[in-house]
Amino acid sequence: MLQKIDYPNQSSRPPLLVVHGLYGSARNWGVVCRKLSADRPVQAVDNRNHGESDWYDTHSYLDLAEDLAQVIGAQQGKMDVLGHSMGGKAAMALAMLRPELVNRLIVADIAPVTYSHSQLPFIHAMRAVDLTQVEKRSDALSQLEAAGVDDPTLRSFFTQSLDLKAKKWRLNLDTLEAEMPKIMGFPDIDGQFEGETLFLSGANSDYVLPDHRPKIRAHFPKAAFVKISGAGHWLHAEKPAEFIATVDAWLKRGE
Repeated sequence: MLQKIDYPNQSSRPPLLVVHGLYGSARNWGVVCRKLSADRPVQAVDNRNHGESDWYDTHSYLDLAEDLAQVIGAQQGKMDVLGHSMGGKAAMALAMLRPELVNRLIVADIAPVTYSHSQLPFIHAMRAVDLTQVEKRSDALSQLEAAGVDDPTLRSFFTQSLDLKAKKWRLNLDTLEAEMPKIMGFPDIDGQFEGETLFLSGANSDYVLPDHRPKIRAHFPKAAFVKISGAGHWLHAEKPAEFIATVDAWLKRGE
């Protein structure tokens, strides 16, 4: 069972499950979850090999989908599901394989396709940090910069997964490195999700392209597409107010 953070609400609206992306955690989504929980119960999970959840030797989207299915199954009812990047792929796999568990689906800046870029340099950078020399977060930030992580936003993001007291990463870097081809890919699933689906992207991002739409619609025939102006791939962090308002308005349609 995945570790999760609950944001309770007594509303009769469907509960929302939030699924983070690669190198993230449930805690990264605290601002978004607290805002959205004003109108509905919200849960945010740590995916396997991330945060406080258990570590495994595998990290396929079939694994991640089954993990999410167990979380929803414990609620004894459907949930709306919001997933970003890797979490979006896991949410799509869940919706196609176990559509009876998913009410509506929000996919944040990702498509059900294989991407050519790799996230391995960031694993190498995190491994390059000498944790014995890290006494405060700024020490790790400096080492990440020296290791080639030029973006200060990404450096700050990575250190949110650093346990300063234990001097270790809350990320299973070995498995994530070994399974990177699966993470960058997407499994060949024949299933289709007939529920309402929102593909919410950053206008400055190139993760969801017009060329992806035929494949998206083949699996998600009710897909709608919305872009957030001025946002890139990390749209929920770059434009949090706009992201929250868009998600909230879409979820309230027809409720």
